[in-house]
Amino acid sequence: MTLNRRTFAIISHPDAGKTTLTEKLLLQGGAIHLAGEVKARGQARRARSDWMKIEQQRGISVTSSVMTFQKDGIVFNLLDTPGHEDFSEDTYRTLTAVDSAIMVIDAAKGIEPQTRKLFEVCRLRSVPIITFVNKVDREGRAAFETIDEVADALALDVCPMNWPVGMGGEFEGLYDFNSGRLSQPSGDSKAFEGKTSDHEGLDAATLEEVLTPAGVNRLREEAELAQAGYSDFDLTAFQNGDLTPVYFGSALKEFGVIELINAIAAYAPPPRPQPSSKGNIDPSEKEVTGFIFKVQANMDPQHRDRIAFMRLCSGTFKRGMKLTPSGLGKPVAIHSPILFFAQDREIADSAEPGDIIGIPNHGTLRVGDTLSERNDVRFTGLPNFAPEILRRVVLRDPTKTKQLRKALDDLSEEGVIQVFYPEIGSNWVIGVVGQLQLDVLISRLEAEYKVDAFLEAAPYDTARWLIGPDSALAQFVSFNGGNMAKDRDGHPVFMARSSWDVGYQQEKHPDLKFSATKER
Repeated sequence: MTLNRRTFAIISHPDAGKTTLTEKLLLQGGAIHLAGEVKARGQARRARSDWMKIEQQRGISVTSSVMTFQKDGIVFNLLDTPGHEDFSEDTYRTLTAVDSAIMVIDAAKGIEPQTRKLFEVCRLRSVPIITFVNKVDREGRAAFETIDEVADALALDVCPMNWPVGMGGEFEGLYDFNSGRLSQPSGDSKAFEGKTSDHEGLDAATLEEVLTPAGVNRLREEAELAQAGYSDFDLTAFQNGDLTPVYFGSALKEFGVIELINAIAAYAPPPRPQPSSKGNIDPSEKEVTGFIFKVQANMDPQHRDRIAFMRLCSGTFKRGMKLTPSGLGKPVAIHSPILFFAQDREIADSAEPGDIIGIPNHGTLRVGDTLSERNDVRFTGLPNFAPEILRRVVLRDPTKTKQLRKALDDLSEEGVIQVFYPEIGSNWVIGVVGQLQLDVLISRLEAEYKVDAFLEAAPYDTARWLIGPDSALAQFVSFNGGNMAKDRDGHPVFMARSSWDVGYQQEKHPDLKFSATKER
């Protein structure tokens, strides 16, 4: 029954309101009963989607959480992605596991750099996108300005599905074009508390009974322009990634949230075929296949646990089944697969294509691994990127070398960092895409591994994976031993002191490829 699965992510710039929207979607989906917490196990505050210590201190999402909820017979798998650009690699891999996405845009700020980056990742995979223009209850830009920016900057056809009656202090509600329903704020908080009225179109006299004269005029004028000036909704164009339906709303005040859930249920595609070494694998195929797009260590600090997140691509998975990870080559019985609700979890007896299940393991499963019954397929498209910042890790207590190695291996398996082990010299080098990852590394080394370490500048500017004939590699290494390292898979890596150095070596060694990405 894969037709009743919707696996989607929310992408946005930091502070556009993604975590708030995630909570309100879970609230409307009946998965939580109070925004910001779930009452469980006594009165402990639990199951916020941002559960790591540094996330709560800084109010940002830095790991990708998975949350599953059901509504009206449809199972929604929501993948929460890091909004912070320093974690774009983790986000990229998460986006390989979804079939559609909600793009959250701040009504006052429009499209910000990180949103555009994430959008490009979605475009590479033709992921259909629903646009949510958030914070219409605050002073912002004109609705037309935001829609035009989406159309121009992202080269998408746009179709407004509802329209705000005024913005900020003049906000009087949202008018839905399909149903003619007007949702209005009520109470002291001016939130949406269920106050709606139905109207027979924009000319209906009934609008004058519930809106101010200025509101009625504004709505009629703007909404008619919006309907005439933009594309009609076309399901095929949307599912091909060429058109985006635009919903206005306010996650904080709960405007437009239920419409988003309904839109995902009605328009977002069920699980799609996934690219592999044998061509696209269709969800309807009998053999159970899936891939690991994320590994998270220490979700429960009391138990040194490691959870691998697997996107199921085909077949019906049953608890206790034996699957072979491509990185291991021998079958593993999966006895306690987990379904997620943020930090809450329950054992999954079965799972369908599109579902995300967690597999507890002790380092046998890694990001990029394909799991299958016959071990004759590899899913493609989960890359490692060349790091932009390189640092040496220095221990304050040299006796903790073993713990540090374990911690760095764990964190590199998660994709938080990359580790390079130099051929000459003992200080390991870590590589990251953004500065914030370094803060997370030091914070987690201390909190989860009790390792006190600091970082110092490395003499390198960037790293490149070397690909080529063994003889050429051996010759290169003999001349450049001081700049060589191995990654955690044992692959040779050239540690370059500058980008000029990369270009120079490339010219001198045309039979070697200096790659900035590596398929995991």
